[in-house]
Amino acid sequence: MNLPTLHGIPNCDSVRKARGWLETHQIDYRFVDFKETPPTMAALNSWLEVVGATLLVNRRSTTYRQLQVTDKNALEKGDVASVLAKHPTLIKRPILEWEGDVSVGFSAADYADRFNT
Repeated sequence: MNLPTLHGIPNCDSVRKARGWLETHQIDYRFVDFKETPPTMAALNSWLEVVGATLLVNRRSTTYRQLQVTDKNALEKGDVASVLAKHPTLIKRPILEWEGDVSVGFSAADYADRFNT
C-alpha cells in the first residue's frame, strides 16, 4: 500500500490538525518537513500543475510579507516554482500527496472524503 505523504512544517497549526486527524483515524502516513527536506523543483512543478499557483502560494504568510521585491515580481511573472524553492515556507500547508492526487490545506471533511472515513 502506498502511504499518504504529508508535507509541511511541524509547528504549523494546519499541519498539526492534519497530522492529528490522520493519527485519530489510524491512517499511517509519511511526514516530510519542508525545513529539513525542501521540495524539489519537480515536486513544485507537479503541485503547481495540479493545484495552481493561486492555491499553492500562501500570500497571507509572514514569508510573503517579507519577500524582496524581486521575488514578488518573479511570482507575478509566473516564476512561481523558483520562488517557492527558495522560500518553501511560502507554500500553503499542509500538502497531502496520495494515490496520484494532491491537496493543499486541511479540511476534516476533505480528508474524510479522501480516506473514506
